[in-house]
Amino acid sequence: MSCPDPLAECDVTALLRDLLREGRRIEIDGLGRFERAPRGGYRFISIQRPRIFIGYVEEDAASALRLFDALAAAGFDPWMDKRKLLPGQNWPRAIEEAIETADFAALLFSTASASKRGTFQSEIRYALDCARRLPLDDAFLLPLRLEPCTIPRRIKRETQYIDLFPDWEKGVRRLLSALSRLLKRRSTSAA
Repeated sequence: MSCPDPLAECDVTALLRDLLREGRRIEIDGLGRFERAPRGGYRFISIQRPRIFIGYVEEDAASALRLFDALAAAGFDPWMDKRKLLPGQNWPRAIEEAIETADFAALLFSTASASKRGTFQSEIRYALDCARRLPLDDAFLLPLRLEPCTIPRRIKRETQYIDLFPDWEKGVRRLLSALSRLLKRRSTSAA
């Protein structure tokens, strides 16, 4: 069964059941997927990948997309507006929610972002607010420089940044190594 009219109300349970009977997988973004079980019935496979919000200015979109792909390939669940926002979605609220629910906020700094007013500055402020709710020794902000540029004093004063230049691959390896150590520290402190 499928809804003939995409705007019509459907029995979601029946729709899921029918799609699963057809052998299709149904992924719920960020949570996991439903699929047919080998011995009949259905199962839900949870996805427990660390979520990383990517904040950037439009001029750095190509670098943000490149970082998104690198993080996804390394097993993380990156979030950026160009890849995750849906048509008609309230984007300011979706961005806030993405920051709130992220395990980390990767903020891309460049000469373009240093002086630009707008959404990126709001994202920085909101990420700082979210970071304040975490234990003092827990890392949340991941400042990443795309080129020699200024990082806001408030962040630079308290947070180590990573340069993704002049060698992008080396910078990404350093970021992934740091993420691995931070996640390990979180899991041992939670145990």
